[in-house]
Amino acid sequence: LQESESENKLDGETASDSESKSEFGGSPPVPTSDDTPEVLNRALSNLSSRWKNWWVRGILTLAMITFFFIIIYLGPMVLMMIVMCVQIKCFHEIITIGYNVYHSYDLPWFRTLSWYFLLCVNYFFYGETVTDYFFTLVQREEPLRILSKYHRFISFALYLTGFCMFVLSLVKKHYRLQFYMFGWTHVTLLIVVTQSHLIIHNLFEGMIWFIVPISCVICNDIMAYMFGFFFGRTPLIKLSPKKTWEGFIGGFFATVLFGLLLSYVMSGYRCFTCPVEFNNDTNSFTVDCEPSELFQLQEYNIPVVLQSVVGWKTVRMYPFQIHSIALSTFASLIGPFGGFFASGFKRAFKIKDFANTIPGHGGIMDRFDCQYLMATFVNVYIASFIRGPNPSKLIQQFLTLRPDQQLHIFNTLKAHLVDKGMLASLEDA
Repeated sequence: LQESESENKLDGETASDSESKSEFGGSPPVPTSDDTPEVLNRALSNLSSRWKNWWVRGILTLAMITFFFIIIYLGPMVLMMIVMCVQIKCFHEIITIGYNVYHSYDLPWFRTLSWYFLLCVNYFFYGETVTDYFFTLVQREEPLRILSKYHRFISFALYLTGFCMFVLSLVKKHYRLQFYMFGWTHVTLLIVVTQSHLIIHNLFEGMIWFIVPISCVICNDIMAYMFGFFFGRTPLIKLSPKKTWEGFIGGFFATVLFGLLLSYVMSGYRCFTCPVEFNNDTNSFTVDCEPSELFQLQEYNIPVVLQSVVGWKTVRMYPFQIHSIALSTFASLIGPFGGFFASGFKRAFKIKDFANTIPGHGGIMDRFDCQYLMATFVNVYIASFIRGPNPSKLIQQFLTLRPDQQLHIFNTLKAHLVDKGMLASLEDA
């Protein structure tokens, strides 16, 4: 007991302070309320709570899908802005839970520091993206060129400033609580900012790599709910009592079929399949290119076992449709674990939803828990199986080197091609 009391004193806390503030499990849950619009409440007043929830979720799901189609129509720049807004809202929802759970409203500077760290991390990630995808524009403007050259040093200096501010803000009797919140902020940044940044990278590979994965997650969420609502009998996981095996399996087959059909439709349009590139002449985004082999129809032989069932020997399809099977399978089998993780998080802190932003659906984070996990998978999948070296970016970087460096690379490349027999040497000529 004496050792325990001395540790508490060294930590700057009394025993009673530690019991009352460090035990987050005893904190009151974040209050939630019925935020269903009054119009829907009146229209659905005669229905049972089960069917009322079904109609509220259905109507607002259609509204969100409509909004999704509108922002896709508005183009990549609007999509990037929406991703940024979603990221900020998700960060706000998770950080607010931390404030409520840990009673940290009275901690000095902590609200300011949390948002400051969000700004620093976004500056780092989006600065890297600007340098990669707007290289010519950056090199054309002197201020941007300087910021690009010293980008990582500036990012580190900004973060170091926040770190020093945190150390200076430490207050006696709140040390442990402040370090809890410091860790909470950084884990939130890792989950939200890093993965939303990967969504932007997927978007630049082509709109199809953005739309198909997101649509597969949405489809799986809807179809799992539908199958579970009408046929669900067997509980799937204790973290989410309403999830059933019937919904899980039905959602899987529906999502794979949906992924194949959506990929077939979108693969025929260049505006979806071409990488999103910045045109320096017009200072705008372009999505015009010659479609790669992924988006050209090819003929495939059907396995002999299935030929008698389907009655065909060959089938014409886009190679991307094969990749879509992997994407839709992940979205329906592994993607839901992002939702289970979020359910466990909410149960740990005794809350129903992350927020009440969307009636019947909870907060923005409640809708994007699976999307963030999906975005990470898509980025890893593209890097592992799809993306190769980009010649245009290599040439852009080559042209920014000093003349002697360019000459050295030229001679090295020439010697390599001569050794490979792809280029005749001067002596042979």
